[in-house]
Amino acid sequence: MADFYNKEEIFTATQIVRDFSSVLKKIGSNELERAVIVKNGRFRAVMINFEEYEKLKDALGVLQKIYAKTKKVANEKAQNGN
Repeated sequence: MADFYNKEEIFTATQIVRDFSSVLKKIGSNELERAVIVKNGRFRAVMINFEEYEKLKDALGVLQKIYAKTKKVANEKAQNGN
């Protein structure tokens, strides 16, 4: 999984605590797409800028609506014996 992230995007929890303002500024200016936070050798969190979060949240809403509609159509077909 680590190959998916650039080395510049991976931070230990300690690094985030020490350099929070700097990391936040890089994310806010899109210098960094995300900050992947590692604690005790495991990926624990991802920090992204707020605009990107809003886009992801909107996309998830669209996908949930598509899934609900697809599921409804499939259930209706199953009930009608198709």
